[in-house]
Amino acid sequence: QVQLVESGGGLVQAGGSLRLSCTASRRALGNYAMGWFRQAPGKEREFVAAISWAGGGTHYADSVKDRCTISRDGAKNTVYLQMNSLKPEDTGVYYCVADGLKIPSQETMSTLASWGQGTQVTVSS
Repeated sequence: QVQLVESGGGLVQAGGSLRLSCTASRRALGNYAMGWFRQAPGKEREFVAAISWAGGGTHYADSVKDRCTISRDGAKNTVYLQMNSLKPEDTGVYYCVADGLKIPSQETMSTLASWGQGTQVTVSS
């Protein structure tokens, strides 16, 4: 397993931006992928975005694809989630994930290998 540490959450007004960071304890190899999920109070955890480490292919939930960008820095073993035009419904705990075999998605969520502790994002109206 890979240890993941998230940062960058906080309180922001609607329309604002945040950049979340997730640093992995070791370099991802081959088809290793990373991503983000979120969980709002009283709701199920949901997929936000994912990136393939090898090719950099990206995937987004429909609810964020026009407002968020996932990227990675191989030298820093870090993946970022830039979130713009934030809405109150974006509020929740954001979790970083990593897996050596599967691309993170709503379908693969229950089988992903490594999870971070989460970082709180609160968007005020």
